[in-house]
Amino acid sequence: MAEPIEATRENFDEVVQSGTVLVDVWGPDCEPCLRLTPHVEKLADEREDQLRVVKLEAPKAKRACINLGVHGLPTFLLMRDGEEMARLSQSTISPTQLNQWLDQNLEKIEKE
Repeated sequence: MAEPIEATRENFDEVVQSGTVLVDVWGPDCEPCLRLTPHVEKLADEREDQLRVVKLEAPKAKRACINLGVHGLPTFLLMRDGEEMARLSQSTISPTQLNQWLDQNLEKIEKE
């Protein structure tokens, strides 16, 4: 069973530099983030053949969040070889919406 990779400010660039990566920028005090955690963990397992799932805890990686332009939580970044390809950031996101966004953007990336 694949598990999300815990990224830190020190290893973030290295973790996202190759392949397709879904970055979950979250916070321990963010209720929408915590509600989505079981779904994000499930994505890591179900989609391990398509992408890696990385969790970045915003309070512990403030500089990385500033560099990424993250202004609210939860934020999901879809990255390919270290480059941001798509972003989803809203507090009311549901697991279904996350799946739909991911499917649409993975399809676009694969066509490029």
